[in-house]
Amino acid sequence: MELAVPNTFGHLFRVTTFGESHGGGVGVVVDGCPPGHQIDLSKVQNWLNRRRPGQSRLTSPRTEADQVECLSGLEKSVTLGTPICLLVRNQDAKKDHYDDMTKIYRPSHADFTTDAKYGLRPGSGGGRASARETIGRVAAAAIAEQLMAALAPNLRVVAWVDSVHDVDANIANPEKITREQVEEHPLRCPDKKNRNKMEECILSVKKEGDSVGGTIRCVVTGTPVGLGDPVFDKLEADLAKGLMSLPATKAFEVGMGFASTRLKGSQHNDPFTTTKEKKGTRIRTSTNNSGGIQGGISNGEPLLMRVAFKPVATIFKEQETVDESGRKKSFKPQAGRHDPCVLPRAVPMVEAMVILVLMDHLLRQSALSANRGPKSRQSFF
Repeated sequence: MELAVPNTFGHLFRVTTFGESHGGGVGVVVDGCPPGHQIDLSKVQNWLNRRRPGQSRLTSPRTEADQVECLSGLEKSVTLGTPICLLVRNQDAKKDHYDDMTKIYRPSHADFTTDAKYGLRPGSGGGRASARETIGRVAAAAIAEQLMAALAPNLRVVAWVDSVHDVDANIANPEKITREQVEEHPLRCPDKKNRNKMEECILSVKKEGDSVGGTIRCVVTGTPVGLGDPVFDKLEADLAKGLMSLPATKAFEVGMGFASTRLKGSQHNDPFTTTKEKKGTRIRTSTNNSGGIQGGISNGEPLLMRVAFKPVATIFKEQETVDESGRKKSFKPQAGRHDPCVLPRAVPMVEAMVILVLMDHLLRQSALSANRGPKSRQSFF
């Protein structure tokens, strides 16, 4: 029986992450990079700087430089077509912070389920379940984004914090938001009015030793027509898998999502129309309730997504739990450095997973288009 490869994501563009939160380091092996492309490692570092802890009082105070090292796959910054290995060494792991947690199951953590699956678990931190694992994903996406410039030069992926607890952002034109606008503030919300309320909410629960969750919205513009497949590898299905594989995620929607259940078909359908552009007449939709995907395949309209993140599981309040023997215990962490809200640091993680999915589908569609017969309708790709 062939076993799944649980640490690898993608088909033609494959990423395999490695490392634990309190081990020697974390990283990624990226396979499927076409040869001959220039890669700027400073851009990879910029991505990791957006993800790293210690950015502001809104995030974990863990002090990590997250300096990236490239071990293989590049020669004078050019892809060789061989696997690219990127490594980030852990420099500020404090295993002693977990001394009082080694025998108990922390509420809503992966302690119990990891123990049940493998028969053991890391003695400190969350191991592979930790958000520190996402360093590899973000580094791989920084590579992919540079490669995508050759396949889809107009494609842009931008995410931002859309809500924190019960405070919602009010963005009039989501498709116009730029990454520069998002990065203006450490909360990573472009709504200047409501982000102050969000920040107050996070700092308030942090003071109480508690945590909050919220949502991140992601918009992709310049998407080519034809990405995705009509059955198991629908574009929204692969996006859902990628985004729901991120730590602390609990829900995903594309287009109008759950709100579409309250509409009639006549209200939700996206009528087709034509527009004149520089390259000629283009078929478009007059509305985008579908969120840029129909029949599992991109239709060229902006991809509209939203991801929900639960409150961070580590809180500094007394909680009831059990130990490995099933004995009841009262538990309150004595130390630790955790985000009171994961959302600000999760923005580049969301962008990263979307980019990895799109890069894989771009290569797949490119291969399909190159091998189509002469009688096929002209590709929009």
